[in-house]
Amino acid sequence: MRCFIAITLPEAALDQLEALAARIPAGRISPRENMHLTLVFLDEIDHDQAEELHLALSEIHHPALDIDIKGLDLFSSPTPDLLFAAIDPSPALVHLQEKVSTAARNSGISLKRRRFRPHVTLARFNRAPTGPAAERLAEFLGVYSLEMTLSFHAERVSLIQSELGRGPSRYTELAAYDLISVI
Repeated sequence: MRCFIAITLPEAALDQLEALAARIPAGRISPRENMHLTLVFLDEIDHDQAEELHLALSEIHHPALDIDIKGLDLFSSPTPDLLFAAIDPSPALVHLQEKVSTAARNSGISLKRRRFRPHVTLARFNRAPTGPAAERLAEFLGVYSLEMTLSFHAERVSLIQSELGRGPSRYTELAAYDLISVI
């Protein structure tokens, strides 16, 4: 099964991101139910690996944390293929991501070496926008990139299965792991 570990977003944050995404003038808009912050992409894992991972994630003790979204950006290689809300890689978030990655590796899951660039995907592009579509996208980014700020409190991490098919991926939460509330 194809899986990843993520922080799901609270309803208020989803409301704001969904409203913003509706204004994006190009690309395939991410459905609300697919907006999340991926900590680790696992790719294909088998049932035994999922069980080992579940146990390892259950043992993680990490404080709940504040997540800050600061602006919009594009992933480009060499042309834009993804528009996202950029998340501040705070020390607490990076530490949580490292703990989750270690749990996955200790569960026998081989992870691709990727730089952690926290984000929430808002739109995908099959082809880079050109002409008037590219101009509208540039204008959108010019207006909203600096204005987009949003904060939320993350209290849990989820193991999610991703099923590909026609249309957007379908995500199913397999398990959730509470982060520690600090009083």
